[in-house]
Amino acid sequence: MRIAICDDDRYDQEQILQTVQTVEKDASIECFSDGASLIKAAKQPSPFEIIFLDIYMPNEDGMQIGRALQNISPRSSLVFITSSKDRALEAFSLAALHYLVKPITEQGVTEAMRRLRALHPNLQAAISLNVGRNTQNVPLSQVCFLSSASHAVEVSLKDGTVFKVWTSLYELEQKLGRNFLKINRGLIVNMDHVVEMRTESCIMANGQELYLAVRKRGSICATYQDYLLDRLSRRDLEP
Repeated sequence: MRIAICDDDRYDQEQILQTVQTVEKDASIECFSDGASLIKAAKQPSPFEIIFLDIYMPNEDGMQIGRALQNISPRSSLVFITSSKDRALEAFSLAALHYLVKPITEQGVTEAMRRLRALHPNLQAAISLNVGRNTQNVPLSQVCFLSSASHAVEVSLKDGTVFKVWTSLYELEQKLGRNFLKINRGLIVNMDHVVEMRTESCIMANGQELYLAVRKRGSICATYQDYLLDRLSRRDLEP
């Protein structure tokens, strides 16, 4: 899931970011300090699923930015953020998903995400990858593993597609879900696509064998076993 936060106040922006990260641990979140940079990012091929937008910013009106975003990216849902409720009716006249008063809370963000998923039941967690001049919004469920490759990261999908992204593995690691496991210094696997965990390596769904860090083999195998048990228990609870 691709999420945008736009607030000119650095403190407020960080507070919003931390709250959204707490609620949506698997999301790819991008922060902006002005409407122009947000609008530029919204023009990319992969849209933001949800945008948290401050109404009051120096020399800018969040409502006007919201109207521009509706024309540029009609698939993006808007959540207006403000320090008062005096423009709530105007916000909803723009078909805003939600209207939050600062300081925003986990409860408020959770409700916004609940409304978003009610509108889009098939919404998946995704990661935004800057590939060349374009941004690819890739569902995390499609990612098989990630590996370091000469100042870049190769993201291998389960269909065989490989994206080369000029960033660090650490930076992408912060955007991954809890089902991703670091098995070596430059290698992270999606445990959903591990078909066999061996003492020294794991076999992926695409047939590739990836080797575990020698000194961490025990803890890696234990983490994978815990993951399998958790997945089985969740299946047992499903109706």
